[in-house]
Amino acid sequence: MSTTRKLGILMDHSSAHLIEFTADSSVIKIIESKFTHQAKELSLHQGESHMHTKEQHQHAEYYKQLGEIIQNYAAVILFGPTDAKVELFNTLKTDNRFAKIDIEVKQADKMSENQQRAFVEKHFSGGGE
Repeated sequence: MSTTRKLGILMDHSSAHLIEFTADSSVIKIIESKFTHQAKELSLHQGESHMHTKEQHQHAEYYKQLGEIIQNYAAVILFGPTDAKVELFNTLKTDNRFAKIDIEVKQADKMSENQQRAFVEKHFSGGGE
């Protein structure tokens, strides 16, 4: 019998820390957004409108990249200190490919790697709030 694949994602607009919940370990992988502070500064020199357009495009690419990973899981918890998790959730819920995936969103402060693992383990072990 196969186990249900579960994933926790601590995210903000610049990076996402992916924590896979398994019986024996949690693996952390980091996905970086291409819209860095440096990219924002360069875009601002070309005008605020250009900067916002570039930011929207790069956030869409970032969310698309995360969506490709999320498709491989049955349950996902999105958490973090910013609205990025809600933006990703809203993007995913409009796509039928994610209809059968149990996706939850929770507010959380910045965390160390150990705190991230503990948060995901507590959530998927039935100890979530």
